[in-house]
Amino acid sequence: MHKKQLNKNCLKPLEVIKSTATVIIIPDDRARQRIDNFLFSHLKNIPKSRIYKMLRSGEVRVNKKRCKPDYKIQSNDQIRLPPVWQEIEPKREPGSNSMQLLNDRIIYEDNKILILNKPSGMASHGGSGINFGVIETLRALRPNETLELVHRLDRGTSGCLIIAKKHSALRQLHSLIREGKILKKYLLLVRGQWQNGDKTVNLPLIKNQLSAGERFVKINPEGKAAKTKFIPQKIFTEASLLEAQLFSGKTHQIRVHAAHLGYPIAGDDKYGDYEFNKTMKQKGLKRLFLHAAEVKFKLETDDQPIHVKSALDDELTLVLAKLES
Repeated sequence: MHKKQLNKNCLKPLEVIKSTATVIIIPDDRARQRIDNFLFSHLKNIPKSRIYKMLRSGEVRVNKKRCKPDYKIQSNDQIRLPPVWQEIEPKREPGSNSMQLLNDRIIYEDNKILILNKPSGMASHGGSGINFGVIETLRALRPNETLELVHRLDRGTSGCLIIAKKHSALRQLHSLIREGKILKKYLLLVRGQWQNGDKTVNLPLIKNQLSAGERFVKINPEGKAAKTKFIPQKIFTEASLLEAQLFSGKTHQIRVHAAHLGYPIAGDDKYGDYEFNKTMKQKGLKRLFLHAAEVKFKLETDDQPIHVKSALDDELTLVLAKLES
């Protein structure tokens, strides 16, 4: 049954539809996807905040049990969805400038994946007050394609971001990530003159949620294993350009490991150094100096590996030029 309702917050008419509880059996091609991402795509008109509430409260059940948002659904899992009220707002889309920006920054594409040079300042996905991230913008740009994030980059980080165009490719890539078979290299500018040569950091990380909802990551023996290798590329008078190779992909991993060594990343307003950031800002840096410069991996269905590099944005190149002068 359909009827019109007035949303008091935005004063726009909404259509509400009462649905009944349903059980979905997960097919093979949707296995290994996070359940929150699965629900986002299955319940397209339900706010993300409502979906997370459904997971927290146990309204969503997997094989008759509660589950967390990061649970990876398995083939033949039985997902129970509760009765929900779907609020269908007038369709909103990302701006044409954002869609064109991402389209111009695609640096590799085939029939299974695409890789783009994500711009700094754009989140990988929407949420926490962000309506449109990279994945939502790409879906608006290509409404007839299946597009899924393979991994994430921090909002301030630029560079190689992998998007799957098929569920089979998504499963393969997630398997490669778990097995540590995707080479990921980053470029970062840190405070001071690096003295450690090639340095591998193997320290576990744990996520804390602050009262305002802000995420903060700390080194903690009870956290998840995280391994980063730092390799110096260029030493300046007041800063150093490093390459970081990831052997795991934890939230804020490079930023926390670098800061722990006493070399915080330029432009990092969470784990960085205020005075150093101020100095770098005077040299034209208005963002986090962290760039996903290279990815390399081989899908089991391909004969040759995929090896993609993304160049530094002009702003970062200009900062390096000023440090060298």
